[in-house]
Amino acid sequence: MPPRPTLHVIVNEKSGATGKSAGSERLADLFARSGANARILLAEGGDAVARLARQALAEKGDTIVAGGGDGTVSAVASLLVGSGRPLGVLPMGTFNYFARSLGIPLDLEAAARTVLEGTSIPIDVGEVNGRFFLNNSSLGLYPDILKEREQVYARFGRSRLAAYASVAFAISRPSRFLAMRLVADEEEIFRRTPLLFVANNAYQVKAFGLRGAPCLQKGAFALYITHPLGPTRMFLLAIRTLLGRLRTSEDLDVLCTREVSIETRRRRLRVATDGELTVMESPLHYRVRPGALAVIAPSRTRLQETGEAP
Repeated sequence: MPPRPTLHVIVNEKSGATGKSAGSERLADLFARSGANARILLAEGGDAVARLARQALAEKGDTIVAGGGDGTVSAVASLLVGSGRPLGVLPMGTFNYFARSLGIPLDLEAAARTVLEGTSIPIDVGEVNGRFFLNNSSLGLYPDILKEREQVYARFGRSRLAAYASVAFAISRPSRFLAMRLVADEEEIFRRTPLLFVANNAYQVKAFGLRGAPCLQKGAFALYITHPLGPTRMFLLAIRTLLGRLRTSEDLDVLCTREVSIETRRRRLRVATDGELTVMESPLHYRVRPGALAVIAPSRTRLQETGEAP
């Protein structure tokens, strides 16, 4: 008999819909019936997710599984880059762009079966100043919106009105444009922009209606730079950004690159990576890390049967 696989399953109770505790009981039962030795670890928020992922990585085992939204998956994946330990994904968030990009089922039990029966594949990971990301990173407007949204939610609770209020607060700041110098493929570019968006997920690019997917299929970033805009167009852009409804238009330039250095006049910048905020020092160095992360994805046969494709 082959040895029972040992899984560390980290479930973020704060991501997506409620009821994660009940879901974890279903998972424990499913993994047990499938012959896996699964440890279900419940995390109350992002800090606990990272702590439990480090704990799991230090222990003996096979796959480390992230249960939650894109932020949870990214937090666990960041610690597994270069480790040789594969990542399993249980999509339990709102958008689940990373899972969708690999054809991982959104149904919890089907996703769990994928963890047990799927194939480990290497995928490219984005990196900025030593921090890894799976889907995207951004500077300027979107990190400012996230910062304001955290404060508004803390004061008034989560609601669509509060989200719109965070947009209004963010764009009301006088210093909303970034003057930057970019160096990519030995080309120097100077821009003044309210938003720079670095995409690393072709599925998300297509979902947003943006051109640039061929960049990602060639192992490069799709980098979007917004033109300076007036207040009205700025507000509309902010709303579309917040709702994930960016559209490629005359307001956006697209750059295809595997590596780019970005220098701004500001010494410290808010940087968003997969929806999480970090303060980093300029210059920022973005690069693609080819095949740096092993992920358990549906086998090619299963994808062909379901008509899905990464």
